[in-house]
Amino acid sequence: MKYFMIYLMIISIIAVIMTVSDKTKARKHKRRIPEKTLFLTAALGGSAAMYLTMLTIRHKTKHKRFMIGLPLIIILQIVIVIIIIT
Repeated sequence: MKYFMIYLMIISIIAVIMTVSDKTKARKHKRRIPEKTLFLTAALGGSAAMYLTMLTIRHKTKHKRFMIGLPLIIILQIVIVIIIIT
């Protein structure tokens, strides 16, 4: 359990860095982080951190794909954890 928590902290930090980086690149009209990469990072455990970061910095908040997709990933991850621990 300890290593799982460490993993979640690391993937969450990566998700935050990627989200902020993508926002910065968008403002500077530079090459962006692909949406597939952002969703993969979310699916690997960074969904909650990514979603909160997007809301905080107002990044991709007009994209239904993210504003619906990330909460669905979070719910799915919670269900999986509940199934595993019961």
